[in-house]
Amino acid sequence: MAFDALRICVIGPVPPPAGGMASQTAELCRLLKQEGARVTLVAVNPPYRPAWIGRWRGLRALFRLLPYLRALWCRLGRADVAHLMANSGWSWYLFATPAIWIAYLRGTPIVVNYRGGNAATFFDRAWPWIQPTLRRASACVVPSGFLAEVFARHQLSTCIIPNTLDPSRFFPANPAKPRVSPSSRAPIMLITRNLELIYGIDLALQALPAVQARFPGVRLLIAGSGPEQAALQCLAEDLGVADRVEFRGRLASQEVAELYRQADLLLNPSRVDNSPNSIIEALGSALPVVSTRAGGIPQLVTDGETALLVDLEDPATLAAAALRVLEDDDLRDRLKTAGLEFSRQFHWDSVKRDLLNTYQQVIETKNDHFK
Repeated sequence: MAFDALRICVIGPVPPPAGGMASQTAELCRLLKQEGARVTLVAVNPPYRPAWIGRWRGLRALFRLLPYLRALWCRLGRADVAHLMANSGWSWYLFATPAIWIAYLRGTPIVVNYRGGNAATFFDRAWPWIQPTLRRASACVVPSGFLAEVFARHQLSTCIIPNTLDPSRFFPANPAKPRVSPSSRAPIMLITRNLELIYGIDLALQALPAVQARFPGVRLLIAGSGPEQAALQCLAEDLGVADRVEFRGRLASQEVAELYRQADLLLNPSRVDNSPNSIIEALGSALPVVSTRAGGIPQLVTDGETALLVDLEDPATLAAAALRVLEDDDLRDRLKTAGLEFSRQFHWDSVKRDLLNTYQQVIETKNDHFK
């Protein structure tokens, strides 16, 4: 079996906004089509029609849900296999649950690609409601060993298939163009996460004064949008670092890739996490990473080898790790080299074999059942 023999229904969010799961859904569709698969997309977040519906919370959910259910029923009936991008919380109940049950009723194998660093808490709290639906999935795929352990604690087996990295978009800066060491100039630190409390951007702002004391011209670029923006801007003012912080807003993928090549360091101060695309993209761009040990990150990167890891809720340690990278040229070069080599396992050529095997297994299982 090959991809070009398959009709695949992909279900998930798509940009905008360009969050991690939305970007991975769009990238998966692109790569599957590139392999010759006939792909149909059922987006869980299409634009509201009419647009003014988006201002009414309860009403907008209904206007989005009914067309979503209709699209699921129609498109799942014409697919050989479905690929569902799933997350915790209300997203699970509103979008993942209907997709799994409709696929089950239509006799279409469905691969649940579960994401989200908050899975352990969500499963522990709501397992009696989640279990009956998950048991109807043909297979469960997760992007990290961290989530595989969460599923195993609930007696569910998974296949680990990592997030994909496009090396034609995320690659190192031109090596022929010499870069001046950040220890002798104004360095650039970068954050590429949505502006939400779980991603700990407030901790990065609290760490910034210590870095500024050593590098007065340091700049912190924040690429992302979200509900915490006003609070973060106020915090930067209160800390006296507002002139060192640039909120770039929501950027296209290519613009983010350019920032990776311009920056000296990626900060990931998150409180909850799994296998963030931002870290994988930074590694593929030969950009050193300093991150908290949130969720699955210690299973994604190795402290002192492919990144530097610090404890959660500790701005002082975050600042100290950032300064280590900015001041130590040898350490920075080691992180860049090891991170770039490590990132190759996320290239599509490495990932697609496991994904195709998963599709083949669930299709064959279904066919054997009906023989």
